[in-house]
Amino acid sequence: MDEPITYTSSGVNIDAGMESLKRIGAKAKETHGKNVLTGLGGFGSLYDISTIKNFKEPVLVQSVDGVGTKLMVANMLNRYDTVGIDIVNHCVNDILCQGARALTFLDYIAVESLKPEQIEALVTGMAVACKQSGVSLVGGETAELPGTYAKGEYDLVGMITGVVEKSQIITGQNIEEGNTILGLASSGLHTNGYTLARKVIFDKMGMSATTIPEGFSRTIGEVLLAPHKDYSESLLPLIDRRLIKGLAHITGGGFLDNIPRVLPSHVNAVIQKNSWEIPPVFRLIQEGGTVPEADMFRTFNMGIGMAVIVDAKDTNAIKGDLEKAGETVHEIGEIKAGEGKTVFYPA
Repeated sequence: MDEPITYTSSGVNIDAGMESLKRIGAKAKETHGKNVLTGLGGFGSLYDISTIKNFKEPVLVQSVDGVGTKLMVANMLNRYDTVGIDIVNHCVNDILCQGARALTFLDYIAVESLKPEQIEALVTGMAVACKQSGVSLVGGETAELPGTYAKGEYDLVGMITGVVEKSQIITGQNIEEGNTILGLASSGLHTNGYTLARKVIFDKMGMSATTIPEGFSRTIGEVLLAPHKDYSESLLPLIDRRLIKGLAHITGGGFLDNIPRVLPSHVNAVIQKNSWEIPPVFRLIQEGGTVPEADMFRTFNMGIGMAVIVDAKDTNAIKGDLEKAGETVHEIGEIKAGEGKTVFYPA
């Protein structure tokens, strides 16, 4: 008699899924305020928007993103909490660029084989970041997809909803010649460029995740897993005071592709390349892979995680406020007449 085929023998373990849900429920609940009306496990998540005060014309802002191949570095070290932090902070920063403060977060985790301890670590990281930003982790989906992913592979996606006063939406349309561009230091690669970084560091240079490169105090794995920085706590007070003319989250595409997303078509962002010290990890990648400088600046943040465009007259005061908030701030350029592009000087 043929052996019966079950869902479990086909590669999907429902019991592991329920165990994962049991482990993460308390973590998610720690992020909930009075606005959240449901716990995990329902068909949908309920959020009471009537309790959002001080908004005359509230506008919802939504975004979705992923962590990319940084997940493979986490796999190498068998450490998953930091990429949970990454996905939340990346999404928080994205909607911050339009002046929004985050309200709710949802996650999608897809795996080849479900391991409750891995899911717990991912959600623990998300919960840490959500609490830091005042975001409620209201739900998510965990999918076990044997045959779709190779053994040990997984993916992580986050969806965020925030709110901004309609009159305070940052569009960048009032950016003008003479405005200053400030750069807020990143904590590392954040969540972009890992395909190139892994190719250079692990394939070409032959390092392992536990290698400590010359001149570094930590393993290269720890350097690469440094969590994506959250800039909301530092920038929201300035947004509330209407001192920010434009914000560009320096993610995939680097300076070249991200700053133009907030520029009017009649100006350029002129970036002074020697105005900040590029962190050693980027030098390691560039030199180790003989990577052209143009590729570096279009792939990585090069040490600047957020570009902040302000009136020249406000530059010193804003710089001081950001430094008091704990940011490392560099004056990296200015706005000049142009065609809506990023231009580097010297070229």
